Amino acid sequence: MKKRIGSVAIVVKKREKVSNQINKILSKNADCIIGRMGIPSAEHGLSMISLIVEGTPDEIGAITGQLGSLPGVNLKSALTSVEVE
Repeated sequence: MKKRIGSVAIVVKKREKVSNQINKILSKNADCIIGRMGIPSAEHGLSMISLIVEGTPDEIGAITGQLGSLPGVNLKSALTSVEVE
């Protein structure tokens, strides 16, 4: 299966409860992550993480599945049709 470029938008409630788990998942899958940006929102009590990813749909699905199973984590992912070597 060919690799594709995509993005993952993550919103985290109560970051202090799951931040260690999120960081472990992202570190374990660092080879698929091209870029990462995190922005806290004290006003709303949320943290947002934006990822630019490169991997097969199965690899990206595994990452989002692990993250999405954490309590207080909501996410959306989108893969482009652009295939890369």
